[in-house]
Amino acid sequence: MDLLNLKTVSLGTLGISEAQVEAAVANDPSLLGLGSGLVVVERQRRQAGAGILDLLLEDASGSRRWAVELQLGKLDESHIIRTIEYWDNERTRFPDYEYKAVIVAEFITGRFMNVIRLLNFNGTIPLVAIKLEAIQVDGRVGLHFTTLLEPIEREEEVEPATPVDRSTWEAQGSKATVAMVDEIVGIARGAGIEVEAKYNGSYVGILLNGKPRNFMVFRPRKTETRFELRLPDSAEIASQIESAGITLNDYQPRFGGFIRMSLRVGEVKKHAALLKELILKAYEYNGGS
Repeated sequence: MDLLNLKTVSLGTLGISEAQVEAAVANDPSLLGLGSGLVVVERQRRQAGAGILDLLLEDASGSRRWAVELQLGKLDESHIIRTIEYWDNERTRFPDYEYKAVIVAEFITGRFMNVIRLLNFNGTIPLVAIKLEAIQVDGRVGLHFTTLLEPIEREEEVEPATPVDRSTWEAQGSKATVAMVDEIVGIARGAGIEVEAKYNGSYVGILLNGKPRNFMVFRPRKTETRFELRLPDSAEIASQIESAGITLNDYQPRFGGFIRMSLRVGEVKKHAALLKELILKAYEYNGGS
């Protein structure tokens, strides 16, 4: 197998414009890595008294939107301010959607990464930073997008949490389905993730090192346990789950986005390897330790 010599180049030196990059993303929004099934609501969307938003994207559920701003070259202060302003305009005008702001640039310095990280810290401004690279090979140019930073919602904010004890869930579900929570927690601990179950009134969450970190959520029923993982809306992950024979329920875009599945008694052990893989993905996706 021949190895290709790939060369990263500046788009500006190749004479490629921001409009051309925008057109490529509009033609295939999945390039950005924000999830599958994205559609373009509008390109060059005029903002009242504020300028023009490059792209407004929406997911397949019709409940989440991304305000996307592209910049060739280095990210600067004005670009960050403009992106936040457009995001705020959209959520104010059309509050029925959940919004995220997206900055795409070729060069994002450590200084600006720290600024974006601070803005994301408490979830006040959900800002995604994506690095754009142009890769040249055999006289052709490919675009490669890498997510450098994205907001992580506060883990305890899955739903209002009213503490209860284990017996409450055993009565609401069954001892067997609550024991499935123990099995899955055991898989996570076996993978080196020190979690424990935290019983709340509407869901069973988890504690990581004694603090709420709900990238896994459980809802035991009489004959099954509904298991939810905070992961991106991914066709690949959904296919893994369905191919294994696990019941895939849906994707819930609220609270950071959860893939939701149902496991019957006995299925945790059967699918332990896949569950471990998915748990590790969710753990890393939500910032690890």
